[in-house]
Amino acid sequence: MISHSRRHCVVELQALPCRIGQIRRIVSAQLRHWQLDPLIDRAALGVTELLSNVHLHAQPDKTCVVEIELRLGRLTVSVIDSDPRLPVLRAPHGESMETGGRGLALVEALSEAWGARPRADGSGKVVWFSLTAAPAPAAKPVPVRIDVKPVREPARSALVAVDPGAVTTGLSVAASVSTGPG
Repeated sequence: MISHSRRHCVVELQALPCRIGQIRRIVSAQLRHWQLDPLIDRAALGVTELLSNVHLHAQPDKTCVVEIELRLGRLTVSVIDSDPRLPVLRAPHGESMETGGRGLALVEALSEAWGARPRADGSGKVVWFSLTAAPAPAAKPVPVRIDVKPVREPARSALVAVDPGAVTTGLSVAASVSTGPG
């Protein structure tokens, strides 16, 4: 099930390897829609790590919900599963880091904040991370050359004295003579 609102997106899924790529694409598309392109790579990597943890560790099943929310300039990505055990961030230089255990360390490195909390009803947990959301930069203005030709004003009525011998350039001279008072 997928539901969308202007600043909120929720996807329910089984955290299986074949579904993780689909969720990455959904998150990326939603962030493009919200014009948050600079956050796509970090959000997609973070959600991949959280879903991989659900796949590897969550019990009794792999059903979870991915929620992304944009509120007050902050993007929050949450993964909610039914396993009540909270994740543990492993030491960065531990032996187990060579073969696994890097997921939360990556989430910590790519986000401004992250955390885990039990669900209010005790039926699982929420693991989340947040990023400062700035809209995609506007395109730089490109200088455009505009050729401007002077606009000729319409002829006005005036008293004009024209010396026919002075017009030798081949230009035509139009003159109108006002016969008004004065």
